[in-house]
Amino acid sequence: MTREVHDLVIVGAGPAALTAAMYTACENIETILIEKGTVGGIMAGVSRIDNYPGFLHGVSGKFLAENFRSQAEKFGARIRVGEVQKIKKASNSIVITTDSETLEARAVLVATGSSYERLWIPGEEEFYGKGIHYSGVLDGTIYTNKRLAVVGGANSAVQEALFLTKFASHIDLVVRSCVKASGILQKELSEHVDSGRITLYEGWIPDKILSDNRQITSLIVHKTDSKEQKELLIDGVFIFAGILPNTKFLISSGIKLDTAGYIITNHNMMTNISGIFAGGDVRGGITRQITSATGEGASVASFIREYLGELRSGLV
Repeated sequence: MTREVHDLVIVGAGPAALTAAMYTACENIETILIEKGTVGGIMAGVSRIDNYPGFLHGVSGKFLAENFRSQAEKFGARIRVGEVQKIKKASNSIVITTDSETLEARAVLVATGSSYERLWIPGEEEFYGKGIHYSGVLDGTIYTNKRLAVVGGANSAVQEALFLTKFASHIDLVVRSCVKASGILQKELSEHVDSGRITLYEGWIPDKILSDNRQITSLIVHKTDSKEQKELLIDGVFIFAGILPNTKFLISSGIKLDTAGYIITNHNMMTNISGIFAGGDVRGGITRQITSATGEGASVASFIREYLGELRSGLV
């Protein structure tokens, strides 16, 4: 039996995907999104976002995600639950295989975003978005005059620790080995350590996060070269162990990835395979913010519209 060929299948339902879906569905392009987890992606788990335009006093990520979804569905986009396992270019379509069905489409947008590296310690999952955070820019203002722990020693961790000094009363910077940030960042870090704003724990590893069942109270760490433990009294933990693009499912697809696993595209946001596009955090070389993801979603929607028009005209 011949399967129906849809206009567009979007893999993912984060800010880039939902914005693209809003634009394509609005232009009567049949649009299906496939999401394996939470609609809204990482954004949906952020308790308060202070740098999204139009919200003077901040906005919850859950609120934004719900409204992004409602707006896309208002114009006719459909969201299906499923995990895409394979994408393959066929002669006249693109085949998308999920854990429960197989679809065909004239165009595909991969907008699966990225995931924060976790520490996988007790308390991390329980307090995700409620004391455990992965972005100082998004969540830092919640902790004005509070004590924080920052975990990580590369550029991103040190940058975020320095940024968080604008709000927090004190920061404990926990580094598994030694600080590996750039010289400029290390110099600035030293100034904050000397002033007492930051306490540096090099050679310490987080063990578990303690709470009073309502909020985080402390972080237990141990020294790498001994069994010595410390209890750091804090109100929140910011983890910067790295960011991973969600592209593992593309390894056998033929889509080109860079050395870090991000999707490589041309200026039209198309991958090396005709009809397959990428946008948002999963694409290499962009600023990983909600505003940039929504901008990418709007841009890639226009490129997809042009591609489908050319496809119908026999130009591609």
